[in-house]
Order: sequence, then structure tokens, then C-alpha cells
Amino acid sequence: MMGLPIARRLLEAGLPLTAWNRSHSQAERLLPSGAAVVDSPAQAVSQADIVITLLTDGSAVEDVLFQQGVAEAMRPGSTLIDMSSIQPREARDHAARLAARGVHHLDAPVSGGTVGAEGGTLAIMVGGRQTPFDRALPVLEVLGRPTYVGPSGAGQLAKLANQMIVGVTIGAVAEALLLCERGGADMARVREAISGGFADSRILQVHGQRMIERDFTKRGAVSVQLKDMRNALSTAAEVGYDAPITALFERLYADAVEHGLADLDHSALFVELASRNGMR
Repeated sequence: MMGLPIARRLLEAGLPLTAWNRSHSQAERLLPSGAAVVDSPAQAVSQADIVITLLTDGSAVEDVLFQQGVAEAMRPGSTLIDMSSIQPREARDHAARLAARGVHHLDAPVSGGTVGAEGGTLAIMVGGRQTPFDRALPVLEVLGRPTYVGPSGAGQLAKLANQMIVGVTIGAVAEALLLCERGGADMARVREAISGGFADSRILQVHGQRMIERDFTKRGAVSVQLKDMRNALSTAAEVGYDAPITALFERLYADAVEHGLADLDHSALFVELASRNGMR
């Protein structure tokens, strides 16, 4: 969902691009835009100065980099930009193992969803060394607003912060709007009334509208939101930090997955909360 529009942005900017996807037909959708499509990830990276990965989780990144030959195929001095959302410790491990091969690593997860990917307005949180970040900046700026946040793993920490705030705020908006509906108020008018005040947010505007329209077509899945909340809790445990609010919402998203909502948009936490209250 994210890789395709990001690849198209790079091609539209005139950058030569070689693409690989585990489903070959998905990568072939880039052929009309001028991409070369290959049969293996090692083929895709062998001549590249910059490699971008955008994969499901840390295990997938580990597999592609170190089991499917990407790390071995990358040229010394080239840079891997991992835009996947994974755990900070995984990003630090990947960076160290690539550095041993003379390959630079940036962990650069993104926020903004498919709309941001299509429009080149993604928030890009980048960890790693400053020099490879500076060199990669012209490419990253094609995709959105890159911000250097610190050493390896720091980009993933920033993304966890982002996902904690997103996940909790979706729940707050859903619970508040459902309370208004249960009490007899018009949800759409309530959202309009509080827009512009301290309660306003991107979540209220975008996800709140989806809740009002009951439009839970997947943009960012409930299952992915749950993964991110669990990564946040795992990282918190590693550093000895208590995150009770995140723990509460991890349970709510887990319940939503158990109740068949995994492949809906993460705003579908609204459905889980409605069901708990016997509401439509």
C-alpha cells in the first residue's frame, strides 16, 4: 500500500528505479512508469547507490537483508534506507551488520499513510549517521519532510512515539463521538463544533470523518496498529519504562483483531468500542 506510491513518486522525479516485490505482479504495476522489474531483491540492489525497503515488520526486513542476499549484493559505500516500522533494537542490529560490510544504514519510518505517500508529504523520521542522511536528503525530500532525529534506532523510536499518539488518539476520538451519539447528539455536528479548539487534531479531522461515515476501508490496518503498540511496549520494557496508556490500548486493538477487525482501517477501533456498548 505504501511502497507503490513511494516508488511512483521517485519515478516521477526522474530517478532511475529498479523494483522487486515478493508478488511479482505487484512490482509490474510500476512498468508503465518506467521502472525496471527484477526477480530477486539481490538483483534489485546490485547496482544501486540507494536502496529503500518498506516491509511488514522486523522479521521481514531481516529475511530480505540477510537471508535473500541484499546485504551481500549491496556495494560498499551505498546506503540502505529502511522505511519499515520495526523495533529500534532491530534497526540498530541491522545497521551494525551492514556497517561491517561497508554499507550505510538509515532507519527512516514514515507517517502520513497512502495519502501522504501519493502526495509526497510524508513525515519521515530518520536515525543513523549524519553523513549518509545528508547524502540521501535529495531523495528523501521527493517523498516528504525528512527530519534527522539521532543515531541508529532513533527513527524507529520516533515512529513508535507517533504510533502511540495515533493509536491512543483514535481511541479517544471514537469513545468521545460514541458517547455523544449515545447521549443524543449528532456526531458530525459535534466534530464540527470542537474543530479548531484544543481537542482538534488530524485524527479528529480524518479518522473522525471516517467514523461518522462508517468508512473503514483499510488505509492503515488495525493489525498494523496493534503491531506498533506491541513494539512500543517491548521497547518500553527494554529501557525500563512503564507505559500504562499504551498497554490499555494494546489490549483494545488486540480485542478488535480477535473480533474480526484486523484488516479494516485502524479507525475501526470505533467498531470495537461501539460493539462493547451494544451500538451499531
